[in-house]
Amino acid sequence: MTRQEKNKLIGVLLLSLFAFLMAMIAGLNLIIPLFLIVLYAYIEARRLNAKDCSLLNITLLFLVGFSVTYFILRRGLPLYYIPFSVIPMLATMLFNNLELSLLITLAISVSSWPIFVLSLISGVSASILVKGSRQRTTVIRSGFLIGAIQAVSLIFMEHFVIHSANRYIALLLNGIISGIIVLGVLPVFEYLFKTVTNISLLELADFHHPLLQRMVLEAPGTYHHSLVVGNLSESACEAVAANALLARIGSYYHDIGKLQKPAYFSENQDINARIHDTLSPTMSKLVIMNHVKDGLELAKRYRLNPAITDFITQHHGNSLVFYFYRRALESLEEDQQIREEGFRYPGPKPDTKETAIVLLADSVEAATRALKEGSPTNIEEVVHKVINNKFIDGQLDECDLTLKDLEKISAVFIRILSGIYRGRVTYPEEPSRENNHKRFPRENSHQSEKDKKNNP
Repeated sequence: MTRQEKNKLIGVLLLSLFAFLMAMIAGLNLIIPLFLIVLYAYIEARRLNAKDCSLLNITLLFLVGFSVTYFILRRGLPLYYIPFSVIPMLATMLFNNLELSLLITLAISVSSWPIFVLSLISGVSASILVKGSRQRTTVIRSGFLIGAIQAVSLIFMEHFVIHSANRYIALLLNGIISGIIVLGVLPVFEYLFKTVTNISLLELADFHHPLLQRMVLEAPGTYHHSLVVGNLSESACEAVAANALLARIGSYYHDIGKLQKPAYFSENQDINARIHDTLSPTMSKLVIMNHVKDGLELAKRYRLNPAITDFITQHHGNSLVFYFYRRALESLEEDQQIREEGFRYPGPKPDTKETAIVLLADSVEAATRALKEGSPTNIEEVVHKVINNKFIDGQLDECDLTLKDLEKISAVFIRILSGIYRGRVTYPEEPSRENNHKRFPRENSHQSEKDKKNNP
């Protein structure tokens, strides 16, 4: 058993003990639902991003929902005051996992039968309605629908015996207010859990963001490169069931560090400019590698979400700056020694599917753009070569991509890049007027004679 697995097992035991103590204090049977939560988190830790779905995050979300429910019931308030759908909405949007949302919902509904039924129905409805939501209006609309579902559910629970209309109106307003609460507290939980939702990602996709505006003006080549990498990454993520939107937005910001010295990167240089020819390979290597550190500083200055920052630090892993390493070997003297480790990026290696796909897309796009002839055969050869080299170099060791995934990713890359960089048909030049007169002398002379007759 690894150290990480031991820590997870210890976490399960501690949380189970905590649940037992809460059950004794509150007088409720909490140990079974809470144990289900921590057990699920332990089993699913390899599949879900540990930064987004940790035992601590799950426990905090559970405690918030349980505390609100417990407080309302202890105060003797009507059960319609309980925001049944808030925690399921938050869990679905933050963790992007329906099963986990339902487990947390079951754990919270530990009181009477009406509360259990309403919590379950509200939780299932909320999880389905806000799954993959990208707009705030979707959350509000979902809250309205959940409120209506809650009101109808109460009618069924009371066997169609309609009592005071206030109860049904209260449940309808309960759902609407829950949606508003979710929108208000969502940024807080994003900050606490160091994750990002689709709504926040789309805000970062706005090309009026200061960083993207700077790239357009100061590093247009890098800006275009980032757009292409974003398209490649998004399509590849869809092929392997990863978060396509996260990968696309991460691609937009992965090279923001090049804003510090844009002229030192080939995509921003003039055709005849060769700045690195005046620098030593060691100095050139430092300039190139520092764009990761510079990007991290810019991300902190502009307060980018840590989920986006990961793309900046991991999009090269600890790969070798091969071009300048080879130049250093070529200029090596007898009494000198060049270590490969000095020409490697600091890392870390990609630890999610999304960051790994951006690493591959970044390398493949740069290699394909350097081709003199962008034929489909050449593009296919380059794509397979780059992905194989990254795999052999161990850059994909920390992520969950399988060999089957890599085949799907390479197929997507080849299809898109072949459409972007393929050679175009050479169109014949349009003949000038003088050539037209030479090629059609009879028609021209005939036309001039008719003109003379018509205009004597």
